[in-house]
Amino acid sequence: MEELFKNYASHFALLLEAVAVIIITFGAIQAIGHLLSPAGKDPNKPFVRRKKIWLGFGVWLLLGLEFELAADIIRTAIAPTWVDIGQLGAIAVIRTFLNYFLEKDMEKYAGDV
Repeated sequence: MEELFKNYASHFALLLEAVAVIIITFGAIQAIGHLLSPAGKDPNKPFVRRKKIWLGFGVWLLLGLEFELAADIIRTAIAPTWVDIGQLGAIAVIRTFLNYFLEKDMEKYAGDV
């Protein structure tokens, strides 16, 4: 029974990682599409357009990072060695800092747009 649970949890973690890749890829494609699109280009406000694109992409990155962290938590929950727990702690700290500063930058620049 425990092996079956570990097997399902491992597959679910892989699914979450795949979803994260899809989310980040979609955000990147959307950002590239907006950058290359002539629509919405205002020669008087080039920085506003780029900030909007950056903010949109930032939202997708934040969401993707959350899915990645969830997958890491599940992987550690099914095989909790001290090394795994330490690695999860390091990953969680790094991703939390990334999320915090990205979200802080997004809030700062969202008022400018």
